[in-house]
Amino acid sequence: MPELTLSAAVQLVLLLSAFPAQYLIHKWSGNTAEQRLHASAQLVEAWKEWSSSYFSVSAWSEWTQQQLSKVLWVLGMNTDKDDTLLTMEIMMIDNDQGFFGASKAVRSPRPPYVFLRVGEVVMDRKGHRIGVVVSWDSEMRAPAEWVYKMYSNRKQGVAAERTPHYKVLFSGFGPNHVIVGYLPQTHLKRVTGKKPNIPSLDHYFSHFDGERFVPQTWLKEIFPEDDIDNA
Repeated sequence: MPELTLSAAVQLVLLLSAFPAQYLIHKWSGNTAEQRLHASAQLVEAWKEWSSSYFSVSAWSEWTQQQLSKVLWVLGMNTDKDDTLLTMEIMMIDNDQGFFGASKAVRSPRPPYVFLRVGEVVMDRKGHRIGVVVSWDSEMRAPAEWVYKMYSNRKQGVAAERTPHYKVLFSGFGPNHVIVGYLPQTHLKRVTGKKPNIPSLDHYFSHFDGERFVPQTWLKEIFPEDDIDNA
């Protein structure tokens, strides 16, 4: 029996997904060939953007890691390299190394060059997605592999490492999905007057006061100077 490599397995998945993608494009985009072509171009562009972005789809990555590991184990394939990539995705959600804003160290004193606060609603300048800040680092704290992937240009990487980074939650592809981003300050813009509906915000915040989300007590203890009333 021929050996099934990871590359072949991925190609097989893409082939099997081709017909559902065509069906959805036909169903959602209209009846004319021009409309379907436009929808196809948007789908490809969206995939390219997401595959090279700063984001991690939490619900999807967790499920993918579990299912892919099972499938590759059954097929007898080596998963070491794949586990490394998937681990990066899981670490974006939470980790014990303090990467991606996960450190529980108290952020005080607050550096004056950290412009955004926990609980503020922000917009990703690149994708125009609306999210909420749940953590920040005065400088980038991320694994070297992730930094290299995001910044292949060494000069850009060095500059990014010295820039404040924020962990931001965005709405995912479904009502229970959350997208976790770790973005530099230059990629974010403060937004007022909007209350995004994002799953799991209740874990971090008690309520929305009309301008921003008010952190839970445990989060206030980590970011004591982010409380605008006490700033």
